[in-house]
Amino acid sequence: MKFMKPIKGLMAAAALAVTSFAASSAPVAAEGVLTDIQKRGTLRVGMATFVPWAMRDKEGNLIGFEIDVAKKVAADMGVEVEFVPTAWSGIIPALIAKKFDVIIGGMSITPQRNLTVNFTQPYAHSGQQMASNIELAGDFTSMDDYNDSSVTISCRRGATPCNFAQKRFPKATLRRFDDDAQAFQEVVNGNAHATISSAPKPRFWADGYPDKVFVANDGKNLSRGDEAFALRKGDADAVNFFSNWILVNTSNGWLEETHAYWFEDQSAWKDMVAK
Repeated sequence: MKFMKPIKGLMAAAALAVTSFAASSAPVAAEGVLTDIQKRGTLRVGMATFVPWAMRDKEGNLIGFEIDVAKKVAADMGVEVEFVPTAWSGIIPALIAKKFDVIIGGMSITPQRNLTVNFTQPYAHSGQQMASNIELAGDFTSMDDYNDSSVTISCRRGATPCNFAQKRFPKATLRRFDDDAQAFQEVVNGNAHATISSAPKPRFWADGYPDKVFVANDGKNLSRGDEAFALRKGDADAVNFFSNWILVNTSNGWLEETHAYWFEDQSAWKDMVAK
């Protein structure tokens, strides 16, 4: 019994030594994207031009919902913002290659994308709409009429609408283009029955070509979307920061107000956009 105290003391010392060794040998966590942004003094944002998310005005400046969002994020971080325009089909590989810090570009959350990137909580909800050619599809009585081998549907390559069209209208011929303007022009020219894109773009197109184009499905969305910021894997702090930024600016109404300005109608900004 008289040896118990020394033994306990030795065990405690040994345990302390093991703990100290483990602490000293533990790898130092790599600096995350938030630290990089603050050291650089610039938030680098990957985006693609996509009305009304991001577009050029007549002076060549970027304007749109995403542009306002990214500028406010940077201002709240106390840094400058740098936009990195990137082809949509290659925007996730560019993020992974560290061409920029975050994608703020109306990217819908999908399980497939989430295998490659991390998403914040949603900051917008758009969904898909279809703009159809009046002459080719004006007599269709239901959405099932588009699911036919004689029907051609256009969409932007690498974007959610192409995946949606393939699943919803598997019998139709799908034509992919590098941007929405090309996909929509196929409908205007009568080379495609319809094009699918994120709302409210098809509605804006129909407003611009009322004699040639209408919004299918009685003007209602074909689906509901959940758009979020996308970040590289392995940086929980960055996801936490940007998600909480979205939470704060949802609660205070800023996101809703800004979204309404760009999405409800074009009257406030249509004449600013470069043709």
